[in-house]
This record gives sequence, C-alpha cells and structure tokens, in this order.
Amino acid sequence: MGNDNLFIFIIEMLGTVAFAISGIRLAAAKRFDWFGAYVVGLVTAIGGGTVRDILLDIPVFWMQSVSFVAVTFISLVVVIVFRKVLVRGMRTVFIFDAIGLALFVVVGVEKTLAEGYPMWVAVVMGIITGSFGGVARDILINDEPLFFRKDIYATACLAGGVVYWLTSLSALPVVVPQIACAVTVIGLRVAAVHWNWSLPILQIDESDLPADTRRKHKK
Repeated sequence: MGNDNLFIFIIEMLGTVAFAISGIRLAAAKRFDWFGAYVVGLVTAIGGGTVRDILLDIPVFWMQSVSFVAVTFISLVVVIVFRKVLVRGMRTVFIFDAIGLALFVVVGVEKTLAEGYPMWVAVVMGIITGSFGGVARDILINDEPLFFRKDIYATACLAGGVVYWLTSLSALPVVVPQIACAVTVIGLRVAAVHWNWSLPILQIDESDLPADTRRKHKK
C-alpha cells in the first residue's frame, strides 16, 4: 500500500469510527437492541462509500478489508461501555457526524480523482460519500433525513468540495486542499447549528394545488 493509499485508508477508518458512533448513538436513543444498533452504525459508515464505488465502477471499499466491519463493532463496544457520556444529549451525535461527514467528503473527492474523473465529478462524489450514509441511517431509524431538511448538511459537503477544488489549483501540497475541505465542512456545520443557519424552505401556497391534492392535505 503506497503512502497516498495508506493516508486515504486512515481517513476512511477515522470517518468510519465517527459515522458508526453517530449512527449507533441515534439507534440507542431509539431503543434498538445491540444488533440493530450495529447495523445502523455500519450502514451509516459504509452507505455513502458504497454508492460512490458502485457509481465509479470500482471494487466496493469495505469488501476489500474486514477492518471496516470490525471497527464498526469496536465502535458499538465503545458506545456500550461509555454510554453515559456518549448517549447523553445530541451534541455527541453532532460532533461525530460532523467529523465523519468532513472526512468522507475528502475521501470521496480523492478516490474519484484517482480514477481520472474531472473535479466536478469528484465534488459530486464527495457529497455522495459524505451524506448518503446519513440518509440511510435516518431512514432506518425512521427520521426525516438531514439531507432533505433545511439544515446546512449537503450544502456543507458541496462547499467543502468547492474549497478543495479552488485550493487544488495552487501549487500547494495535496494535504492543504484536504485539510481545507474538512475544515470547511466542519466549520459550516458548527456555524449553522450555532447561528441557526438554514436554507430557504420551498413553500407552495395550497390554493395553487389541485383540488384533490388539497383534500388529501386536509386529511
């Protein structure tokens, strides 16, 4: 494994831990059993990367090494052992989710570029890698996915990818765009929560809807 591949593998593992803990923590809040919580954590950690690898037509990353499955199990044990700290309040979920989101955006961009795709495709794959695991997690725990809410979530992934793009145009070492991307994603998520930033809601006047649709809404 070359230095670049090793670095990406380490980022993937750290992102897996972060996303797995966020998923397991939310499953615990929904009173899932240990196995159910593990499944939610695993899907959260591998969901986005799986979609990315299928779209790029490359071997699915977690099928190449048992490490990702094992690390998710370790994350479950960590949540069980330290549940009083990790399960208390939503701040823990937010922290781990923001870290996992940032790291996986970087991984998505890097892997796409390594396959020879243009930067705009890499940005899209960064968004998919970062956010689709969270979409699957929220569906499994019967929550409205963050991806589709007014929260700055997918938008943070997009901003991180664009920052990566812009910083990569310079002659700076590759680690600079990677760090800039991750900091942008985490920074936007933190700022959005702290200052209650959100995107405008797509609102439609019910009077503009067809009569049968209005009747369904009233029901």
